Amino acid sequence: MRRMLRLGGGAGFAGDRLDAPVHLAAHGKLDYLILECLAERTIALAQLRRRRDARAGYDERLAARVESLLPVLARTGTKLVSNFGAANPLAAAEAIVAIAARLRIPVKVAAVTGDDVLDALDHDARGLETGKRLADHGEIVSANAYLGAEALLPALASGAGIVVTGRVADPSLFVAPLMHELGWAADDVDRLARGTAVGHLLECAGQLCGGYFADPGRKDVPDMANLGFPWADVDADGRATLGKIDGTGGRISVASATEQLLYEVTDPHGYLTPDVTADFSAATLTETSRDRVAVDGVRGRARPDTLKVSVGYLAGFVGEGEIGYAGDNALARARLAGEIVRQRLNGRVDPLRVDLIGSTSLHGRSLDPNERPYEVRLRVAARASSRDAAALVGDEVEALYTNGPAGGGGTRKAVTEQIGIVSTLIDRARVTARTTLVG
Repeated sequence: MRRMLRLGGGAGFAGDRLDAPVHLAAHGKLDYLILECLAERTIALAQLRRRRDARAGYDERLAARVESLLPVLARTGTKLVSNFGAANPLAAAEAIVAIAARLRIPVKVAAVTGDDVLDALDHDARGLETGKRLADHGEIVSANAYLGAEALLPALASGAGIVVTGRVADPSLFVAPLMHELGWAADDVDRLARGTAVGHLLECAGQLCGGYFADPGRKDVPDMANLGFPWADVDADGRATLGKIDGTGGRISVASATEQLLYEVTDPHGYLTPDVTADFSAATLTETSRDRVAVDGVRGRARPDTLKVSVGYLAGFVGEGEIGYAGDNALARARLAGEIVRQRLNGRVDPLRVDLIGSTSLHGRSLDPNERPYEVRLRVAARASSRDAAALVGDEVEALYTNGPAGGGGTRKAVTEQIGIVSTLIDRARVTARTTLVG
């Protein structure tokens, strides 16, 4: 049994950088590279693509990621684990094998499925955020349970070089290799909790190294254009040291690690995952040297009896339009333009949102009583049940060119189909994970 494992965090979302994980895999001396590529809305949109094309539904950038990583993984022996299978892990695995064949790089891929629980979903169950019946939100198009680390163990035991999954809890992607390589049991709650903390720290990749942390003059981070991605050395007891490759941009510090540890954690005493209930309240973060932070002190309790399910439903269409105003009195002209559109659309779409970007768009009102911005961009948006109704918004904004205040220009209009997201719970016994080997 191994005594130490090095895990690398190579992606924090579907649109993350492609070059940083390649550099991490090439120079980081990793055992495993983990790419976390799913958010709730990401998988719902992937389900829509799969409904239109049975061969689609996985990460749209999968080919670019795999083509850049495969030669490095083959040279270093690093294994890859990722949830970029999204709504179609099997098709993703087949796509990876096809890319590998074209590159003449032999690879075995394991696809983990079972997170799609649409057929098992109770439409009378309540949404955790709304309290409403799931069926009352709209037509349900996806339901994906958050699988835990145990679901990945057969795939890892198969010897596959790449494990591709659908919806797996973000930290569980990291916990699974630790369980497999270090021999952790499913009821070893303290080790699982420490592994969960490591996974949570690494799962957003660049965030730990200063991305989403930097604030010039207050929290300065060097060379962010070349931000390095992180790794963690984890011992058999789950104690870890965080680091990044020397010479890369960014900064790993107690401050950046603390922010990431608390990121999206509503209760540090009870962070719920499919694997364990982790208690971060006594965690210790110690900077041992430049860009090296030791993590310890995390404890665990038994895992929940249920799994969280992310449910996607059709939420209509959003129509939007934008136009810019600049120069003296720009703010007043933009306000007038917004009021014109509001009156024109009164009773035709509801609710209507009017934002003055540069003045009110983030907080709903200006916090500067003396503001006199030189340029303001008007954005109007509304949700509607049909595409045609949503399109009225952009049409009215575009018409401001010749029917609104002076100096408007640079219009943009769009209509976007919307996927709403709500969460619910499902009993573990109703979810069965499966592993399929491809290649």
